[in-house]
Amino acid sequence: MKKKNIKIVNSEKFFETLKKNISNLFLKDNKRKNKIRKNILHNVANLLLTDDERATALGLPAGCRIREGAKIFDLEKLIIGEYCWIGENAILDASGGLQIGSHCSIGPSVFIWSHTSHLTNLSMQNEINSKKIIRKKTTIGNGCFIAGPSVILPGVKVGNKVLIRPFSTVSKDIPDNSLVDGDKVKKNIFTKDFIDFQLKKINV
Repeated sequence: MKKKNIKIVNSEKFFETLKKNISNLFLKDNKRKNKIRKNILHNVANLLLTDDERATALGLPAGCRIREGAKIFDLEKLIIGEYCWIGENAILDASGGLQIGSHCSIGPSVFIWSHTSHLTNLSMQNEINSKKIIRKKTTIGNGCFIAGPSVILPGVKVGNKVLIRPFSTVSKDIPDNSLVDGDKVKKNIFTKDFIDFQLKKINV
């Protein structure tokens, strides 16, 4: 059976054509709105891709996968390692800087934040690009499993080999090898001996 040639569509041409065809809509033309609109169009187009194709399209490293509905804010400020999985409807906010190590799983509906705008609300000045928005770099180590729905707050540092159970809110730094359950932290759980023992139990 003869293999058909698949034409790869240039995304920039696709977006320009789409923009022309929806010219009757009320679209404002400025740098901020065009950046947001481009991200929206990318998200719509990405629905047609598999999880590994989507990761490749976003320029994520080898072995990464990202499920439909997941969003990354300020992708250019995200540093992420190889073989990471990002689940459905997860939100990765890299606006204040976000670093994620290798071999991590970010579960469905996990929210990882690197900014907070609460002062714009409390001061009754909730305006675009307000200087009252606080941005802090958030860091996730290597080999972490974050079950959803959970929330990682801005500026938090999560160590290596940390397991975060569902419905946890992480508001403080978490040391390596810890188990987080809600607001409780059990330290030094995931040692090499513990991991090796668990692998033996499943004959791996």
